[in-house]
Amino acid sequence: MSRHVAIVTDSTAYLPQRTMERHGITAVPLTVVLGNQALEEGTEISARSLALALQKRRPVTTSRPSPEVFARTYREVAEAGATGIVSLHLSAEFSGTYDAALLAAREAPVPVRVVDTGMVAMALGFCALAAAETAESGGSVDEAVSAAEKRAASTSAYFYVDTLDYLRRGGRIGAAQALLGSALAVKPLLELDDGRIELLEKVRTASKAIARLEEIAVERAGAHEVDIAVHHLAAPERAEALAERLRERVPSLAELHVSEVGAVIGAHTGPGLLGAVVSPR
Repeated sequence: MSRHVAIVTDSTAYLPQRTMERHGITAVPLTVVLGNQALEEGTEISARSLALALQKRRPVTTSRPSPEVFARTYREVAEAGATGIVSLHLSAEFSGTYDAALLAAREAPVPVRVVDTGMVAMALGFCALAAAETAESGGSVDEAVSAAEKRAASTSAYFYVDTLDYLRRGGRIGAAQALLGSALAVKPLLELDDGRIELLEKVRTASKAIARLEEIAVERAGAHEVDIAVHHLAAPERAEALAERLRERVPSLAELHVSEVGAVIGAHTGPGLLGAVVSPR
């Protein structure tokens, strides 16, 4: 390993494999439980398989990595030459992943700083990239953590979902909000706020909701140099169309990523998800 500080995250960051390899980032997989099968996200279950299972209303739940998995990862990273580790994870409001990492960090052979970023998907991925770039330039553990926390504080994530039912089932949004959406036949726009998914706006039709999602992303980007990620689940045409419009409308755009979310996030949002993560540099 060419640097002393290593970056660990989890599979919900949805970083492209080539990006993780280029920056030396390690991702610990969460688990998706489909029926009675426990499957690792990213290697044993695809987003497409999950979407089909959800459409067939098969029972789907998710679970955190065990502390033992984190402990093994930290040992392997240390054996590869790291003298310090920054471990960045999805919001503790969504998962026990942060707690599992904390338990493992106590027994790690090198110092480990575990950070609840309050983020998820590429909102988390951009934090991991900021930490990795700082480490690559010779930054310390504290400096890498500071870079990740600064990126998290400036990053916004917005989501359109066809229904709030999946979020209600998983306990990620209140039953009252979910029922209100169903009763009024509205299409919800959500935002990531203080580590939680909150209802941002209610729009009457899917097309108007997606147009509003675009407007919010453009407004949030402003004149800053900004990275954007467009996420989807089983909606590639929607995602590519939104990405193309954002390329045209955000003159300060640095990088734009388009990706299908993995099974862990998909299990809680359902097919039809469309998201925009806006992350100023």
